[in-house]
Amino acid sequence: MASAYRRRPRAWLGVFTAGLLASGSVLLSAPAQAAESVTAPAAEDPGPALAGVAMGAFLDSGRLGVTRIGQLERWLGGHELRVGHTYLPGDLWSDIEGQPGFLEAWADWRNSRTDRMFVLNVPMLERNEARLSDREVRRQLQLGAAGYYDHHFTALAEHLVEQGALDTVVVLGWEMNGTTYSHRCAPDPTAWKKYWNRIVTAMRSVPGQKFRFDFNPSRGLDAIPWTECYPGDDVVDIIGMDSYDQPAGIGFDRHVSEPYGLQKQVDFAAEHGKQISYPEWGLFRNGDNPEYMRRMLDWMKQHKPLYHTITDYCPHGVWQCDDNPQSSLVFRQAMYGTEPELPTEPTDPTLPEPKPEPKPEPKPEPKPEPKPEPKPEPKPEPKPEPKPEPKPEPKPEPKPEPKPEPKPEPKPEPEPKPEPKPEPKPEPKPEPKPEPKPEPKPEPKPEPKPEPKPEPKPEPKPEPKPEPKPEPDCWTVDLGSWVENWLGGSLCVPKDDWKDDVDLDWQNTLKEVWPF
Repeated sequence: MASAYRRRPRAWLGVFTAGLLASGSVLLSAPAQAAESVTAPAAEDPGPALAGVAMGAFLDSGRLGVTRIGQLERWLGGHELRVGHTYLPGDLWSDIEGQPGFLEAWADWRNSRTDRMFVLNVPMLERNEARLSDREVRRQLQLGAAGYYDHHFTALAEHLVEQGALDTVVVLGWEMNGTTYSHRCAPDPTAWKKYWNRIVTAMRSVPGQKFRFDFNPSRGLDAIPWTECYPGDDVVDIIGMDSYDQPAGIGFDRHVSEPYGLQKQVDFAAEHGKQISYPEWGLFRNGDNPEYMRRMLDWMKQHKPLYHTITDYCPHGVWQCDDNPQSSLVFRQAMYGTEPELPTEPTDPTLPEPKPEPKPEPKPEPKPEPKPEPKPEPKPEPKPEPKPEPKPEPKPEPKPEPKPEPKPEPKPEPEPKPEPKPEPKPEPKPEPKPEPKPEPKPEPKPEPKPEPKPEPKPEPKPEPKPEPKPEPDCWTVDLGSWVENWLGGSLCVPKDDWKDDVDLDWQNTLKEVWPF
């Protein structure tokens, strides 16, 4: 059965409940249907129903499961439950080794009467419901087959013997033909069978033990034919089968005749000289189905398994689940062996819920108090949204490139054409980004043009023109082109007052004397 939560024993709940029971401070209330009184023979065992078949039910994993056995017996009009059934957790190896505090209550119940039977489902690997890959499962099975995990099962056997549960029925690696558990067989059937042999050998090596080992597949083909996982007659005592009312729309006849179904189990067990069992069975995919309940009870009455334990919680059960009143009536009448006077009034569904009386649900109610989570409403403020907007702004950071554009602006300002061009550019900024790049290229071309235009440099030339004005202050002497070339220019004699005062006609005199 692929129902993971069924196998997780609530050990903490059992310890808590045990403390309350020891102090006498609380009275455990039974499920709704368990509180009903019934007129029926209380002392008689229903011989006509399932004579010689040990019957039980999975009611809870820890001490609470032990306590509810007596409550279910009263609901059945005194029919004795001879089988106590629970599961070891499969999260850690320390759990699989069987903690004494967990096993003690079950061992005490078993030993209180000689005809009782304790059935214990034992995982073969830790992380049993962790959905490990086939590759990892194969590796783990091969390690187990090599003996790496023998000591864990030796420890379990020692703990069982210490608690007095010497003849425990060990349902080892149940539903191995499926895909739910890490101890599945399909990834490596050879290693799986060898590993099973090592576990059985290790547990049987502990002095005082009288264990029986139940090879227990789920009904049908599933991931692998369960016959391919059978480890051998010398390490198997019982051939069990988990058989729920599934799949939807399939009748009980199909449960019997399908490949590797109920008939195959009976035939295979007979071939190997083994007893059969049904550690898990109950309603499932077809709702409240009294026909399935009747046919399954008839099947067990006909084939007389060593034991059977119904899974009694919703959606499978008949006592702790109020969803199946018709199937519950069929089951109850079969256990009585006669039709009891059964109440028809609807049961109070709140009564079976005293289990979680430490109602953790109201505790999360204070959690809605911090529901002033409207504060997170400002969290979606659009403020973070504009933050991505500046992100595109750094992208157009190349805008310093158009800075040369204002340089030509003084001259082309009268040109309105360049002005509208930059205006459409900012609007589709992302799109024309490549376009402005070619535009600035032609723009620097006109820039060198204005640079030669500042040819006003020759304009300072007229500034020396006023300089020849002081020429009247001297006389130019014509010395001839050769002399002037040699001197680098014409000779200018300053005009001095003394010359004028003495009336020296020095120019004419010089002409007579100057040989050139």
